[in-house]
Parts: sequence; structure tokens; C-alpha cells
Amino acid sequence: AGVHSKAWYAATCDRKTAEDALYRSSKDGSFLIRKSSGQDSRQPYTLVVFYNRRVYNIPIRFIESTRQYALGREKSGEERFDSVAEIVENHQHTSLVLIDSQNNTKDSTKLKHIVRVS
Repeated sequence: AGVHSKAWYAATCDRKTAEDALYRSSKDGSFLIRKSSGQDSRQPYTLVVFYNRRVYNIPIRFIESTRQYALGREKSGEERFDSVAEIVENHQHTSLVLIDSQNNTKDSTKLKHIVRVS
């Protein structure tokens, strides 16, 4: 997926560590990508984004048939990307829709600040 050399990739980071790092950054648009907890080849990574004092964990799916990546649950007409890096580059310029599953509200932000996990 070409993630290992990227500044935004936190290889050994679990969900709690990622969320804590983003809360500490406290900047809208802060983000990192971590390995998904489930170790499922169809959902290898998670995009973690901070916005409006909340942290969103967005699954990154791998689509075997096209060898591409997509965000969130499968939907018709979804954007697909050839690499995880392409997802990041795209959403540094175009807004990413954030869905709050508890309140069913939508927000959007661009990926602006890379958070490094120490």
C-alpha cells in the first residue's frame, strides 16, 4: 500500500494511542493512519481524524477485485484509490465527510496536520 515510509503512518499504534495523540494535538484536521485492530486483509488500515473535539476512526477497505482502496462502508459510486497515499493526498485538497454514527450527523474537514505518535 506504500504506507511504511510516510510521516502520517503510525505502524505500531493501537486505537487508544492514536486517539490520545489526536486529542493532544487538538487541531481540526489532524490525522494519522494506523493498522486496523482486526487484522483483516479487506480492511487493513484505519484513518484517524480529529475534528470539532472528536476523534473519528474511518476504516480503509482494500477491494481485492480492483486492487484499490476505499473509505468507510461500501457504497455505490464510492471513490476508489490506487493507494492509501492517494486517499491522503486527495483529502488534503478535498473535504472528507465525517459521519457521527451516534448522532447521525455529518461534518467535513480536510486532512491538514500530520500527527506523529511518539
